[in-house]
Amino acid sequence: MSSTDDETLAAVKDWWERNGKPLVTGGLLALVIVFGWQAWHKYQNNQSQGASNLYQALLETSLTPTGTPDAAKVAELSGKLKSEFGGSAYAQYGSLFVAKVAVDGGKLDDAAAELKSIYDKPADATLGEIARQRLARVLAAQNKADEALKLLDGDADKAFVATREELKGDLLVQLGRTADAHAAYEKAKAALSDDDAVGGLQLKLDDLAKGDA
Repeated sequence: MSSTDDETLAAVKDWWERNGKPLVTGGLLALVIVFGWQAWHKYQNNQSQGASNLYQALLETSLTPTGTPDAAKVAELSGKLKSEFGGSAYAQYGSLFVAKVAVDGGKLDDAAAELKSIYDKPADATLGEIARQRLARVLAAQNKADEALKLLDGDADKAFVATREELKGDLLVQLGRTADAHAAYEKAKAALSDDDAVGGLQLKLDDLAKGDA
């Protein structure tokens, strides 16, 4: 082998040391990323399916002749949702269902605890607002209208302005603040386009007017 061949071979070896190994490593890394991503999505899909199945089973507890869910079954399924999928939207929608069952059973403290857990750390803005408004209604039922009203301070997303303002109006009526209630109902009415919903608010406004007469 000539000195030129030796120099060429040395140059190739040197290039391989500097570039070849990193290229192989990079290729392997790319494969790990691709397969890892696919495995993660599969895991996520499986998780979502598992949560969905539990949530569906929870809702089906109300499919009884009386329509009253089995309390033990509700506790079992909601417990699984929280332990296996805690913080997920499915788990929090499950908590909304549990809170409703608690309200129907007159267990307002239990309902408030379920709703507060969502309100404190909502999985998304919609769940946060639903929990906020339902918690306010539970507090009102506990004769804590002032506390409930504080929950409704600040601006609401456009989709929830009407329901929040109507709820404010209901709370203000409970507190005997009819002028403020009237203003809240008017805001709710202005945010609505549904004639039936507007009609319901108009009845409340009319009732306030009769009370002032």
